[in-house]
Amino acid sequence: MRIPRPVYDELLEHARADAPNECCGMVGGRDGVAVSVYRANNAEGSPLRYNLDPQDQFRIMTAMEDSGEDLAAIYHSHTKSPAYPSQTDINLAAYPDAIYLIASLAEGEDPLRGFWIRDGEVREAELEIE
Repeated sequence: MRIPRPVYDELLEHARADAPNECCGMVGGRDGVAVSVYRANNAEGSPLRYNLDPQDQFRIMTAMEDSGEDLAAIYHSHTKSPAYPSQTDINLAAYPDAIYLIASLAEGEDPLRGFWIRDGEVREAELEIE
């Protein structure tokens, strides 16, 4: 997935803004390029897990459809751990055609990585930040 610098910056800004809790949201895209960041409320309000607020999810999916965007990615942050899916993240992954982006606020870690999560299997997705 190609991620323009403004989209990348907005994802990391959302992670920092919601700390110490995990942030979450969705990314709209077209033809393999991320075009829009849709912030959502973390219904868990937790530094250890996230759950997209169902009303936000409905609002976002409607906005994407109205804009002619596809669901390119679902994102959340890890506040103190690497950007790699936890077992909880894997268990809750319900969109096999979306990339799961994880923004890490942990010092010395890659700030953003993406993963395909299908049937409990995790495979890193190639991200091209431009």
